[in-house]
Amino acid sequence: MASKKTPYQGKGRCFGEYRCSKCNRRWMSASSWANKGQECQTCRINVYPHKQEPLEKPDGLDVGKTNATHPADKCEKCKELGYNCRRYSWR
Repeated sequence: MASKKTPYQGKGRCFGEYRCSKCNRRWMSASSWANKGQECQTCRINVYPHKQEPLEKPDGLDVGKTNATHPADKCEKCKELGYNCRRYSWR
């Protein structure tokens, strides 16, 4: 069984908050996944989210921005799939 590297352990995409431990850069992503990280654009190290919420409960945050760009080259899930993870459906 895979180790739990992230707070969220669901099968689908979720909303994640990230903070790089090396440079303290912060970012948010509606393309966050269980046990998958995203690369810090500054340091180029893989960073796991410190907070994650299911997309159904955005806690007041706008997750409906489908036109927002997703840096697939920095996303561990995209690299694993070989294509943009926003097109992936686990159902």
